[in-house]
Amino acid sequence: MIAELKKNTEAKMHKSVEAFKTDLSKIRTGRAHSGILDHVSVDYYGAQTPINQVAKVTLIDARTIGVAPFEKKLGQAIEKAIRDANLGLNPAAAGDMIRVPMPTLTEERRKELAKVVHREAETARVAIRNLRRDAIHAIKEALKKKEISENDERRATDEAQKLTDRHIAEIDKLLAQKEAELMAV
Repeated sequence: MIAELKKNTEAKMHKSVEAFKTDLSKIRTGRAHSGILDHVSVDYYGAQTPINQVAKVTLIDARTIGVAPFEKKLGQAIEKAIRDANLGLNPAAAGDMIRVPMPTLTEERRKELAKVVHREAETARVAIRNLRRDAIHAIKEALKKKEISENDERRATDEAQKLTDRHIAEIDKLLAQKEAELMAV
């Protein structure tokens, strides 16, 4: 029972860290990377379709993303979708290719993005602490029902805390990396 609880809690904590990584990838820095457009959807014959299913997204250079639509008539729809995605990007058509230049970040904007990153990190930490609380609650319930001994309860609580500490340290490491990336000029 304790092993299963530990496994489930660890899996949920890992998912929280992965969700945090995904959130960080959406916060852009001065450099271009194709992952920025992953959550952009294009109106494709009346259905919202991810951009990577209707176009090839590549890096032209360090500051420019290239989007090549599979169908020529989708060019304007893709441009509109990128503009409407609130990413601060301004795509421009260049023949069949759509060029998406990454604007330079001002110092003020960098600090603003750092605050956003800190909020995302705190949200992820709270999610992990809530998972720890739920696990400890389940352990205490098992002790009340006399399904486990007090020693097992103490050991399981310590393991839940160690899991929490490890995952929060991973979040802090990701936060520090993203902050350094944001502040690099």
